Amino acid sequence: MTTANLETRDREPFSSFMLYHLLKWPVVNPLLRLYFCGRIYGAEHVPAQGAFVAVSNHASYADPPLLSCAVGRPVAFMAKEELFSNPVLRGAIQLYGAYPVRRQKADRHAIKTALTMLEQGWSTGVFLTGTRTPDGTITKPKTGAALLAAKAGVPLLPVSLWGTQEILRSGFPRPAPVTIRIGEPIDPPTSTTHSELDRVTQLCAARITELHNLGR
Repeated sequence: MTTANLETRDREPFSSFMLYHLLKWPVVNPLLRLYFCGRIYGAEHVPAQGAFVAVSNHASYADPPLLSCAVGRPVAFMAKEELFSNPVLRGAIQLYGAYPVRRQKADRHAIKTALTMLEQGWSTGVFLTGTRTPDGTITKPKTGAALLAAKAGVPLLPVSLWGTQEILRSGFPRPAPVTIRIGEPIDPPTSTTHSELDRVTQLCAARITELHNLGR
C-alpha cells in the first residue's frame, strides 16, 4: 500500500455503514439541520462509490461528524490515540471509522492505516491545516491529504465548513448557523514529488477558500 492506484472496494464495510446511519438520522442530522440551521450545498459532487479523501478547513471539534453527515457517507478520521485506551469506546469509534494517531510527531503507522481505510472503500477525512484555526481559514496547508490521494490513486473532495468555530465558543454547544459547501472532486497528484504534492495541496486550499468565502 505504498504505491499509487490501489484497487479499492466500492464502499466501506456494511456494519460501519449501518452504524453511521443509526447515529446520523436520530442525532447528527437533527442537530445540523435544526439546532445549527445547517445548509448543505454541493452534495451532488460526492462520489457514490469508491474511496476518496475529503479535505476541509477546521475550526471546531464538531467538524468531523458534521462533515461526515453532509457528505452522506461514513468518513474515517484520525483521532488522538488516548481515546483508544478505553476498550468500549475504542470498539465504537473504530467501527465508525476512527483510527489512532500520535500527536506532535510524524506517525507512519497512521498513514499506513489511512491507506488501509481507503483500500477498504472508506472516504477518509483530512483537515488541510492539520489543526484548528480560530476562524476556519486555511493557513499553512499541509501536504498529507495530497500524499494519501497520490499513494491510493483516489480523488480529493474539497469541503468548506463555515461557522463551526462558534459552536463551542462558550463550552456548551451553541445554536450557531452552519453552512457546508462541497466542491467538485480534484484529481489525485500524478506523483509523490514535493512540487506535485504542493501543487495539488495549494489547489485544494484555493478551492476550499473560494467556497468558504461564499459565507452563509
